[in-house]
Amino acid sequence: MKITIVYDNEANAGLKSGWGFSCLIEAKEKILFDTGDDGEKLIYNMKQLNIEPKDIDKVAISHDHWDHNGGLKEFLKLNSNAKVFHPKSFSKPTEISPGIHSTGALGRLIKEQSLVVNTEKGNLVITGCAHPGLAKIINKAKQLGEVYAVLGGFHGFSKLEKLQGIELIAPCHCTRYIKQISEKYPQQFKQVKAGTVIEI
Repeated sequence: MKITIVYDNEANAGLKSGWGFSCLIEAKEKILFDTGDDGEKLIYNMKQLNIEPKDIDKVAISHDHWDHNGGLKEFLKLNSNAKVFHPKSFSKPTEISPGIHSTGALGRLIKEQSLVVNTEKGNLVITGCAHPGLAKIINKAKQLGEVYAVLGGFHGFSKLEKLQGIELIAPCHCTRYIKQISEKYPQQFKQVKAGTVIEI
């Protein structure tokens, strides 16, 4: 199972950065999670990463904020066949692809879904901004099995003890306390940016 960070606030050389998040999950199907804030940058990064938009089977949008759905329109110009799962598609955990579940829409003011990806080492939780609260998202994901890794935007999450026992912690995008997370969990922490590839 392979995860490629396509869009983030920071980027490796040769890629474009922007305020937002997007990653490609390659399992039995190819799932694009979020689309960043700028479609032109999103497509540019895809080309640089040798990702063919037409090969993507499905798109899941974490929540309806511009920095997560801003690139969707440009993407759909290149692939109108991809099925799109919006944050309000599900009210409870639902499989959207073999081994990949949506947590369902969580939160009150901002409805947001995260993805739970089954891997050989346990479940990988991928968040957009974690507006409902990362601890709440992790607890929901645990209904589907043990959580091995957490990746994505953690927003203002500060109860770092809630990450205890998670073997791979990869915060990015809007995460406010990245430095503190890296200091508390130096062995589990992984720095990610556009162009980072994680294989599990």
